[in-house]
Amino acid sequence: MDGSGKSTVGDLINDRLRERGRRVMYVTHPNSDCFWGRQELKFLHIDSTPATIMVIILYIIDVVCSLFRAKRHRKDYDDFVFVRYIMAVSYLPEGMVRKGYLVISKILPMPDVKIFVDVDGATAMARIEARSEDREAFEEVDKLDKVRRKMQMLADDGWYTVDNMKSPEHTAEQVDTILEKERENEGSYSPF
Repeated sequence: MDGSGKSTVGDLINDRLRERGRRVMYVTHPNSDCFWGRQELKFLHIDSTPATIMVIILYIIDVVCSLFRAKRHRKDYDDFVFVRYIMAVSYLPEGMVRKGYLVISKILPMPDVKIFVDVDGATAMARIEARSEDREAFEEVDKLDKVRRKMQMLADDGWYTVDNMKSPEHTAEQVDTILEKERENEGSYSPF
């Protein structure tokens, strides 16, 4: 969710994996390195139904481009960390969220490790306002709380939940616990 600290948690995961000597491809969405991601960023600041539809379409293209890049370079990396991947379906209208999640999870590769970074709408909004950037169309407390409820529903499908409403140290402890559990389960963190 916007303002949840997902990029901060993604950075932490990236750092922890690299500290272990892992080679990591780290991508945040919208991906400003991708043409489609840059176009998506433009539409995120427009509060209209057509703009929302464009954001959804461009987001899907952006993610698919990242997946093709990851697949093309899968031998160059041990792990692939994508910030904002399938959970973004929570921005769809209520009746489409679960269906969208099921469809996308059948079409796109599902990550071995899925992490939901959870905060309430008020906390997210405070962080958004502290960024001093133009607000995106979805960035209002009531909209964020609505998206959060949808994300919490989806997180029941085998997601780890990181409570990011406390201290950075608490968040880091949760991430370390998740990575340690996955390390014990071993295998690759890669969806490919």
